[in-house]
Amino acid sequence: MTTDSKVVNVIGAGLAGSEAAWQLANAGVSVRLHEMRPIRSTDAHVTDHCAELVCSNSFRSDDFEANAVGLLHQEMRQAGSLIIACADANAIPAGGALAVAREAFSEAVTQKLSSHPLITIVRGEMDALPGPDAGPCLVATGPLTSEALSQSILAATGEESLSFYDAIAPIIHFDSIDMSKAWFQSRYDKKGPSGTGADYINCAMNEEEYNQFLDAMLAAEKAEFKEWEKAKYFDGCLPIEVMAERGRDTPRYGPMKPVGLTNPHKPDEDPYAVVQLRQDNKLGTLFNIVGFQTKMKYGAQSEVFRMIPGLENAQFARLGGIHRNTFLNSPKLLDGTLRLKSQPNIRFAGQITGCEGYVESASIGLLAGRFIAAEMHGATAIAPPETSAFGALLGHITGGHLIDSNGGVRSFQPMNVNFGLFPPVDFPRKREDGSRMRGVEKQLSKKKALARRALEDIRAWLDATAIPRD
Repeated sequence: MTTDSKVVNVIGAGLAGSEAAWQLANAGVSVRLHEMRPIRSTDAHVTDHCAELVCSNSFRSDDFEANAVGLLHQEMRQAGSLIIACADANAIPAGGALAVAREAFSEAVTQKLSSHPLITIVRGEMDALPGPDAGPCLVATGPLTSEALSQSILAATGEESLSFYDAIAPIIHFDSIDMSKAWFQSRYDKKGPSGTGADYINCAMNEEEYNQFLDAMLAAEKAEFKEWEKAKYFDGCLPIEVMAERGRDTPRYGPMKPVGLTNPHKPDEDPYAVVQLRQDNKLGTLFNIVGFQTKMKYGAQSEVFRMIPGLENAQFARLGGIHRNTFLNSPKLLDGTLRLKSQPNIRFAGQITGCEGYVESASIGLLAGRFIAAEMHGATAIAPPETSAFGALLGHITGGHLIDSNGGVRSFQPMNVNFGLFPPVDFPRKREDGSRMRGVEKQLSKKKALARRALEDIRAWLDATAIPRD
């Protein structure tokens, strides 16, 4: 690794590292972007592209008024995000969500980075953190940090463990789905940024089919862990069979909920449960099973998933899997601008910091890139306001935690951005006619007020922290 103080080394060309490199380069800072693939791959990646999506192809809701992740999309657009720009350019129908053609998206990110005159992509594994006398470095190795680098991070932080587990959903060839049983419809016919209101394939189950499916899934052979490994999952990405172990109805209130859908093949029969598939590529030839990340072994997956009505002859482009994730005890180890307290020339970004989700990971990369760029230009890195989605998420990572009686950080876990992380806001509680809002209407009024305040405050922050260019 170069120790040139005028060059920033970014380790990891995933979503966070790619976004950070883009922000730095567009601020006039030279970047070496280190990516170990294809010299060394992982159990989850299949290409050497930057920002490869290894799990879902969805960036979730794009509704910036009613959903915190949609608000984060909007803030990133205002900040010139590479990841969101490439997502917008490669969007595919997904109801109210921003979903992308998986390979086209990562190819677009790779092309943008490799053609930037201030970015050099270096292929090869980084097996250790740089020393305190090295130049500025950003570690954005994400949930699949190599074992050697993980050990180096542990040594630098004094921590005992960095691991939890994440699972991947299978992908199916569209032409192997029986559309005489399945149908296209978005929940409540909702249209999204590239949608029509009929963007998901739906497979309905009656009660008997659902119970047989659950029994087979629970009995199926699962991936095994070593004796010293403890299977700790992030609740937002539970394997479907682990979800079922928590209660037989849990999947029906999660990814298999039947609400907002009507089966045109059986219009007089309410489905007991519904499996949804979301388009995975621009051609519409591949669909992933939404929420069906799994640790079942490959043979069992083929057998169990073909029990779903309409998928009896399913052909799998990719089966599900499970891989180790890595994250820091960030509130303890990082300062308010993501610097490692024990070695301030090193910053961390992305999922390794304890945010969860594609958009969240990229947004923290965006912030880290801007922080480093400010310092490279002789300015002070200023964190975004806590009233913004950027600031709320950063606050969770670096300060939104409870302290136990011994002064230690208690139970820090990965989290998606959500309105619960935002400071309270005043919002209209009455309609124009003076009557009181209740329930969903009141909550929507609150969310709109939070979003309105966030976008106003983030515009002011972006103006205040803009780097003058010669």
